[in-house]
Amino acid sequence: MDDVPFELLPDERLQVLARTEPAILAVTDRRMLVVSGERTLLDLPVPGLRRVQLDVERGRPATLVLVPHDATHEPQVLAVPHGELEPVARLVTILGRRLGELDGT
Repeated sequence: MDDVPFELLPDERLQVLARTEPAILAVTDRRMLVVSGERTLLDLPVPGLRRVQLDVERGRPATLVLVPHDATHEPQVLAVPHGELEPVARLVTILGRRLGELDGT
């Protein structure tokens, strides 16, 4: 993908890419990224996330919240246009499965 705003690591595979306001989200087989323009807002392995929340409300863009375990990483609160709900839902599903695997659930 030419429009991916970050470099993949050797042998890293992109699993889902989604657009939000104001950032692009990506989940690879190794990490979760949030990139806005030239700035990386979040880049950490999935186990580094404590909470993932998707809130969908009628008449408004959805809201995605990503909260890292480590307080040195700022939580991300992103507006999700309705046209991006499908890739964001896939992203949440992938993250939820991986987080569940960590806890054995």
